[in-house]
Amino acid sequence: MIIRINLLAESRAAEKSRRHDPVKRSIFIGVFLVVFALVWSSSVQLELFIAQSNLSQTRSQIDYHSNLFQTVTSKQKQIASIKVKLEQLQKLNQARFLHGNYLNALQLTTLEGVQLMRIRFNQTYVNTPAVPSQTKSGKVIPGSPATSLESKVLGIEAKDFSANPGDAVNRFKELIAGQPYFKTMLNPTNAIKLTGLSAPQSGPDGHPYVLFNLECYFPDTLQ
Repeated sequence: MIIRINLLAESRAAEKSRRHDPVKRSIFIGVFLVVFALVWSSSVQLELFIAQSNLSQTRSQIDYHSNLFQTVTSKQKQIASIKVKLEQLQKLNQARFLHGNYLNALQLTTLEGVQLMRIRFNQTYVNTPAVPSQTKSGKVIPGSPATSLESKVLGIEAKDFSANPGDAVNRFKELIAGQPYFKTMLNPTNAIKLTGLSAPQSGPDGHPYVLFNLECYFPDTLQ
């Protein structure tokens, strides 16, 4: 009968016991977890860095667009203001009174025995300030722009030295009222008024005359 003796059995058993040692297994698992935690932490840090970089870029874009928006808004306000001023200038240009027209009309209005001595033109303005829009109880009450009411009066001082001084005054008044320019441009009613008539006077040559004043009223213009 052959008896076999394994001299390495005890050594192998000890080695097998060491392999299954729970302490070593715990150390191995702990090392693995530490490595995993480091890798996970690194990935989180990388993601955080990328997120911060993206956030910084987004904020830069927001600031850029905010500044651009403010610039555009400011330019739009300037353009709107310029448009309003341009419209007002165009209205003023269309409504402005041309003095050469009535001077030319007076040149064409002549009557024997009547001499123009002096003319004056008065332009007066009544300004109404702008009323801003208001909000009351959640409702917007629209305002109104500033306006200016222009009144125009042409004053004529003349001398009547006709054969019978004073008789030509009404004829001259009617002549002006019938002149095409004044007929079109003056008020439809009470266009011309006699505002002054002097007593008969004698000139250096001894010829009598009277001085009279007429006022021609143009329609008021709202600007």
